[in-house]
Amino acid sequence: MGADHAHLPPSSRRTVVAGLAVLVPLAVITLAALLWLWPDGREAETAAAPSGVQRVTGTITGVQLGRCPAASEGAPQPDPATCGNAVVRADGGEVVTLRLPSGPGAQRFAAGDDVILLRDADGEYQISDHDRTAPLWMFGAAFALAVIAFGRWRGVTALVGLAVTFVLLLTFVIPGILEGEPPLLVAIVGAAAIMLTVLYLTHGFSLATSMAVLGTLASLTLTGLLSYGALGFARLNGITDDSALMLDMSLKIDTQGLLLASIIIGALGVLDDVTVTQAVTVAELAHANPSYGFARLYRAAGRIGRAHIASVINTIILAYAGASLPLLLLFSIGQQPLGEVLTTPVIAQEIVRSIVGTLGLIAAVPITTALAALTASRHHPEEEPAEEAHDGFFAPHEERQDLFTPRQDASAPPGRSARHRRRART
Repeated sequence: MGADHAHLPPSSRRTVVAGLAVLVPLAVITLAALLWLWPDGREAETAAAPSGVQRVTGTITGVQLGRCPAASEGAPQPDPATCGNAVVRADGGEVVTLRLPSGPGAQRFAAGDDVILLRDADGEYQISDHDRTAPLWMFGAAFALAVIAFGRWRGVTALVGLAVTFVLLLTFVIPGILEGEPPLLVAIVGAAAIMLTVLYLTHGFSLATSMAVLGTLASLTLTGLLSYGALGFARLNGITDDSALMLDMSLKIDTQGLLLASIIIGALGVLDDVTVTQAVTVAELAHANPSYGFARLYRAAGRIGRAHIASVINTIILAYAGASLPLLLLFSIGQQPLGEVLTTPVIAQEIVRSIVGTLGLIAAVPITTALAALTASRHHPEEEPAEEAHDGFFAPHEERQDLFTPRQDASAPPGRSARHRRRART
């Protein structure tokens, strides 16, 4: 950031100083809160009582299919490919013959499949699931190679930022909530730590990144306030499935605070995309057009932001619809009226989540664009010529030449083209 100060006008310097006055205390407060709320692991250990079941891996060496037992009247018929026994070699070298899982939704197993085995305290084995360790590592390696091949060094920093996000979620946010800390407070601190670390690590210490951080902070604060008010107004307590009910009964976790925390963390993943895009867009426009002031930068980047938001809104709705597709199918089979479906807690919760997240995204565009335009403009907004007020970024300028327009000869009389001059010579 220091390298940019020498070329900034006084108004932009004041904006940078004001931004630092917000960012530095924010970083200090976030670090202090992170250390204060960091879990010690004692509550998590007591919450998870040992069950005596050990998880081991193995490989199926052979499958012997048999006749499926007769199902009771009205019960679904089992899949013939799931009836029989499998010979499994555990990683320790022990070879056992186990019954194939044949209940509703049971998976199919074949010779050569890597599987997960459950061994109880008596040493008895049971086939649990496929072992997906190798495929997931392959997918992860392909993802990392694609990101690095396209993004190069920026792709490497993006992967490091992704690792930091996972570390903070798995070592701070989730254990902190399990230890009984307020979920909303843990989510706010975790989101602030992720935002400050990942954005600067991925995009570098620059004015554009700082304005993106400030825009993300403002939009995230607005999203949190809207979420808090919307959940109270809609009477949603966060208990919509068996998992939330079990957490509320066994660990006494504030499920409404947990829902607020999930909204904030989920919004952060989309907000940083929008804010970084807007900040970088303004910086590139200012670099390509040094004469642009605040108003023209804001209008030009605002048009790009509106197009971005229009596509992101559809993405959010489709993402939630895809995640809830089995539930929507159940509602459709039950032939419930649309009004009753929309007011059920699970659907109403997703509607509120989508609306408040979208409102936060919409607010992120003007906030971040204004902050970035203030620091990127080369002169005071009020010094901009009055006639530029009606001149958009994509509006044609008189001095612009189209790529396929023949260039006019300055020595030619007005109204005569080069082709006419050649004909006159001949």
